[in-house]
Amino acid sequence: MVIFDCNGVLVDSEPLATAIVSNEFMRAGFPLTPDVIARYFTGRRPADMFAEVEIAAGRKLPGDFAATVARETLRRFREELRATAHAAYALSWLRGPKCVASSSPIERIRLSLESTDLLRFFEPYLFSANDVTHGKPAPDLLLHAARVMGVEPRSCIVVEDSTVGVAAGVAAGMTVVGFVGGSHAGNRLDAHLRNAGARTVITDMRALKSTIIDLRGW
Repeated sequence: MVIFDCNGVLVDSEPLATAIVSNEFMRAGFPLTPDVIARYFTGRRPADMFAEVEIAAGRKLPGDFAATVARETLRRFREELRATAHAAYALSWLRGPKCVASSSPIERIRLSLESTDLLRFFEPYLFSANDVTHGKPAPDLLLHAARVMGVEPRSCIVVEDSTVGVAAGVAAGMTVVGFVGGSHAGNRLDAHLRNAGARTVITDMRALKSTIIDLRGW
């Protein structure tokens, strides 16, 4: 089975998402830039990010902060989100079980895939970290997805673009492919993903077919 992360892998969402949440942090009096958010929270659950910001700042976010971020994210994604280049191509040839396991809430996962015409490749196999106790880098979400899909973790290949996602895959006993083809990928992301435990790293979704064939024969 192939387990895909959503943000930054299937949809090119990271620059848009970090800009949205940074703007809301600024409005609430928390001076966090998109770069800071990307550096420390890429791949993490929004709830975990908000909790860590409150601890670091020593004060609470507004009570409606999470709902405001979620509402604005859905609005902007509906209007502006695009699929990652060649994602549909990669998914079209992929046979066998596959699913999405993302740190985002299920509403954001579904809208992201609907608005980019990728939902047809996965529905109903969408898994949110909100359904498990611990988000990435813990393995809970990936193990949950494998359990529901009836596949042994060692038979799973995970496609991830963040170090916490790679760490989650490694902790789950799965083989991890790092993806650095999103518009948010910096020059050092390849090395970071390999250091986190990615078996290999690809820069283009069109390379996924040969990569998975090679890994399945490994």
